[in-house]
Amino acid sequence: MLDRDAALALVRANIPDLSLFQHCLASEAVLRSLADRLGQDETLWALTGLLHDLDYATTKDDPARHGLAAADMLAAELPGEALQAIRAHNAEHTGVAPESALDFALRCGETVTGLITAAALVRPTKLEGLAASSLKKKMKDKAFARTVNRETIKECDRLGLELADFLNLAVAAMQGVAPDVGLA
Repeated sequence: MLDRDAALALVRANIPDLSLFQHCLASEAVLRSLADRLGQDETLWALTGLLHDLDYATTKDDPARHGLAAADMLAAELPGEALQAIRAHNAEHTGVAPESALDFALRCGETVTGLITAAALVRPTKLEGLAASSLKKKMKDKAFARTVNRETIKECDRLGLELADFLNLAVAAMQGVAPDVGLA
């Protein structure tokens, strides 16, 4: 399995878009926190979060390949469970159904970063003081961060986490990398 430095080099080489790069860093942080909470392999889950969109620059116009191409690119670098999660994070387009805790963690963990980022960007204090109750209200407003799939975020229940608990965990994880993801 590759180490974080090698993974970060791959992300930098394959993801030229700053906002997508920041999304990958935020996803890494959320997945690491989820692994910690659930007693899973923090390194593996964090790397899966960091690398999940590795193919986006080449597949953005072909959503059915997004995740599949990344898994192919990483086949010699990550264990099968991480490759499965990367394939399944875009299940709506790839047809690869999520099955494991890591699959659901990546799906809800990477999706929630979009909601949290959008909410933080309209607040003067960014992530500081951002509460689950505020995010739950934002989730009800379909016009707010309209491309964020609320049902995917709610898949946190497949991990045994209540929505408010998951939202608080994700905000705290992103607070830890706020300067790196443009939210400081």
